[in-house]
Amino acid sequence: MVTEMDYSPSLSMRMLQTNSSVNDERLIRSYTIWLCVTCEMCISRCPMEIDIPKVMDYLREKSLNQRKANPKAKNIIAFHKSFLNSIRRTGRLYEVGLLMDYKARTMMLMQDLSLAPVMFLKGKLNIIPEMIRNRRVISSIFKKTQRKKKEVSL
Repeated sequence: MVTEMDYSPSLSMRMLQTNSSVNDERLIRSYTIWLCVTCEMCISRCPMEIDIPKVMDYLREKSLNQRKANPKAKNIIAFHKSFLNSIRRTGRLYEVGLLMDYKARTMMLMQDLSLAPVMFLKGKLNIIPEMIRNRRVISSIFKKTQRKKKEVSL
């Protein structure tokens, strides 16, 4: 993904080291933070063993909180929200629900539509979601996260 990024992971870390508000702003508004797929290749190559994916998560959260997300990341953000909604509702990933939520958010209703029947016939898409037994635990995790998020932003 580094070829598509505004700034490489190593340059991003260097920008943060400068402690410059201009560089911080560039990173928060960058496409880079949204393209990180948390593959951890950067950690394995980093001589300082910096957990760069964790830093990228923090920058994404800060970008959303400050409403400074890069416009090119609109679909990535929609996918993130759809994924979390799926987990919040069922306690695990429900692919059909994820796809429906994502399609509704992006209005790309017809994209990949021809794949659905094939995936269904191969048993890759379940019509009925599989729910975990105690969804209250998942609900409490989401509530705690929201509370901590509010505390940090204050």
